[in-house]
Amino acid sequence: MKAFASVFLLLTSSLALALDADPLSRLPQPWKEPVHRISFAEYEATLRHWAAKHPDVFHFEKRGESHDGQPVYLVKITDAGVPNDDKQVALVSALHGGPERSGTTTILHLIERLLDDSEFSKETRRKQIVLLVPIANPYAFFNTDRFTNKEKIDLYDPQISYWDLPKLKLAVPERTPELAAFLGIVDEYRPEVHLDLHGTGLQAFPDDKLGNRTMRQGQTMFEISACSYSNCGVRPWDPRVTEAMVKAGVEAGFGSDRAEADAQRCFYNPDHDVFRSRLWNAPRPQRFRTMFYGYMKYHTMISTTEIGWEQSGVARVCGILALGNKQWVDEKFSGYPVTRVRARAGRFVTAYGQTASQRRESRVELWNRQPGFADGMMYPEYEGRATYVCAVTPKGIAALDNDPAKFITNLRTLPGVNADRIERFVKLGPEYEFTSDPREATKGEPIQNGIGFRLRVPYRSPTLLDVSVNGHTLKESASDGYQAWYADGYTQVQINLPPEKTKTMDLCVVTCAYNGNEKRSSGWQPPEAVMKELKGK
Repeated sequence: MKAFASVFLLLTSSLALALDADPLSRLPQPWKEPVHRISFAEYEATLRHWAAKHPDVFHFEKRGESHDGQPVYLVKITDAGVPNDDKQVALVSALHGGPERSGTTTILHLIERLLDDSEFSKETRRKQIVLLVPIANPYAFFNTDRFTNKEKIDLYDPQISYWDLPKLKLAVPERTPELAAFLGIVDEYRPEVHLDLHGTGLQAFPDDKLGNRTMRQGQTMFEISACSYSNCGVRPWDPRVTEAMVKAGVEAGFGSDRAEADAQRCFYNPDHDVFRSRLWNAPRPQRFRTMFYGYMKYHTMISTTEIGWEQSGVARVCGILALGNKQWVDEKFSGYPVTRVRARAGRFVTAYGQTASQRRESRVELWNRQPGFADGMMYPEYEGRATYVCAVTPKGIAALDNDPAKFITNLRTLPGVNADRIERFVKLGPEYEFTSDPREATKGEPIQNGIGFRLRVPYRSPTLLDVSVNGHTLKESASDGYQAWYADGYTQVQINLPPEKTKTMDLCVVTCAYNGNEKRSSGWQPPEAVMKELKGK
């Protein structure tokens, strides 16, 4: 027995030495196991299963079909017992689903997460309508594992020739019925945020290497949050949104590449094309990413994400969805930061409304109308005074003038404007001009869905002496007046003008007089010794 034990110990020791001598022999080989390939029957049966199991929160519907008749399904998750008026709308898609399979499978895992009984999921269902399109291109996903549909058109990245960009619509919708169905979803819901998920799959394999189109376990990629390596323009405009996604991934055990930040490069600029190799992310020509559609048309916040592991993708998407459940840094209501549609030197035109649906109507109207607005402010800026002028009709634009005296004279011709009171405000200050942009008036009626303005007073506890629009003092009100609160280093002053007022207004002259209640001095003097030395010369 002792001899057997000695032999066994010797063999074990020899094996251990052999393994130490060849560490690669201990390399995991997950690729020996295939990834389950989802069939259409499984996909459709699962949607029906979820609908039957969760009838109060899960709904799906056919929105279109591919050339060969395969349906494009839309999933909607929300608490049917809570009215939709004050819900945010978030759209999650996998437009490169087909070859990039982890985008689609992440959405399927995400659906399971949003249907569970966690506090996050229940709160999200109460406060949001989450729309999900797991498979927008069924031909690519179930038939080919290539990027394109049957007409050889990429749904996520079609060439510009497939768009009528001046009219912001598809040029040949019959060639991209799947994309037409998807854009119909965007048009109907006009979401606050649209997240498109990309990742691993069979896109790296040429046709002659696809074999039986089976993915292998362990295939991954270097993950990036709220961005795409091929175009970093398709991402949230606020880096704090991206960081919320990154943080959620890190907390789940997954890091994220931060694109140009980690590469330590400045963005590409056409003016610097000679230095293209030193800059980040030169754009691809002749492309209009489908995600830009929602932004250009409805001011939807857009974001792509590259996913190597579904658990990571779910965590990071939930990191953004969580933002829709709470107040943004400097807002008074819950929801995504999408209400600012025009900016000038720290002043903003904002959506109006008491509910998410009201703000959505206002946001869409103002976003599409604002290219025809003309705005300005009194210049230079001085403490105690904040101004913003925004003309919204041809008559209002015609009244603008950089000369304050001429501008006030013109204001006397507009109904509803107390030009005398504006003149008094102007003459109390040292500014010498209104910096309005000269602009040829275009067609435009008054604003129909209300309008908001945001001023930011750079003091913690100022006394607001007067907040007025067109010479009329406003009262504190969330529906017809102003609100003020301290956030993000400013006292935020939000002006809210309801539809019954804006329907008769050609322009808005916003004035705010305040006392900062603290003394701040400017300038610099040389050290006393230097002054004495100079004085003695």
